[in-house]
Amino acid sequence: MDVVRVIGVLEEGGGQLSALRLSVGLRAHGIDTVRLLAGDATPGGVALAARYGVEVETFVDPGSGRHLSLQWRRSPEFAAWLAPRLAGAELVHAHMAGAWMAAAAVVPAGVALVASEHNAVNWPDGDFTVAAKAGAVRIDAFFAHGPAAREFAISIGVPDTVLQEGRSAVEGFDATPLPGLATPRVTYAGRLHPEKGPDLLVAALAKLRSPVSAYFLGDGPAAAQVAEQVAALGLSASVQLLGWSPEPARYVAGSAVHVVPSREEAWSQSAVLGLGLGVPVIGTAVEGLPLTLGEGRGVLVPPEDPAALARAIDAVLDGSARPDPAPGLAYARPFTIIGVSARYARIYRTTLARRS
Repeated sequence: MDVVRVIGVLEEGGGQLSALRLSVGLRAHGIDTVRLLAGDATPGGVALAARYGVEVETFVDPGSGRHLSLQWRRSPEFAAWLAPRLAGAELVHAHMAGAWMAAAAVVPAGVALVASEHNAVNWPDGDFTVAAKAGAVRIDAFFAHGPAAREFAISIGVPDTVLQEGRSAVEGFDATPLPGLATPRVTYAGRLHPEKGPDLLVAALAKLRSPVSAYFLGDGPAAAQVAEQVAALGLSASVQLLGWSPEPARYVAGSAVHVVPSREEAWSQSAVLGLGLGVPVIGTAVEGLPLTLGEGRGVLVPPEDPAALARAIDAVLDGSARPDPAPGLAYARPFTIIGVSARYARIYRTTLARRS
């Protein structure tokens, strides 16, 4: 089966990693991603795709610095650009609202259209609900990652027969720590973006009973702000901002606590990575994180509360509230590339047969 994958924005982020890992895993099932078509793109995102061996073509020049908000925005120009590039596909899988709205408008009638929504849809760049409802009629399978994405899909008319639970593959469960890392240590792996809450973790680190080394893995629009905050709070000696890393698992493995301080989080690959490595995970009780870290798998704290986050970190560090790793390890086990891609391969084939 030849698949064309479309993505609203190609950058170094969790949704992008999900799509690329899926593309790799599906090869074992005879399903090839013959091309990846991206709306917005960054040089780092294009390099990430190349690392996974996926051919990319971009609507926006990744070196131009332009950003058209194609993760969220309906763009007739993007749709027109996609139209000839979808030729020859048996199935099109579009990730992010801007991608599947555009693909739905131009995908050929005999081609199956699959959509994925990795985040809560709150239309930050204008309300495109009408266009989303029109696109939903054409979608053959809709993968919703997390409860907020599922509620959105239902709100635009995606029927139960089409709605699927979105799953992302996670790499690194067998990782060993890099030599020379501080022990004990706190880790964070994710975009440096306000919705991921890195500033909340920095504020919490300043409130700990005793200083502890912390490693931040990731990059993004809040990078400069986080760096300024670290300096302002006098944490420069203990907090390292390492930027994006292709091997975050080698920092998380063996850490004393892994923190997911998000303000918004549909489903956290970062949290599941920590669980799969047997590391205590602390996360905020937002969106999908209670489902991931509930039932004793991790520690949940209120959102927007650095003091509560600091207390939870202190409790894990001193051993007074350290979760049993066994439930987390069991939860994470199905989210390997092999396990996730096998499920998607089955759904792809069923969807294609139904469309044909």
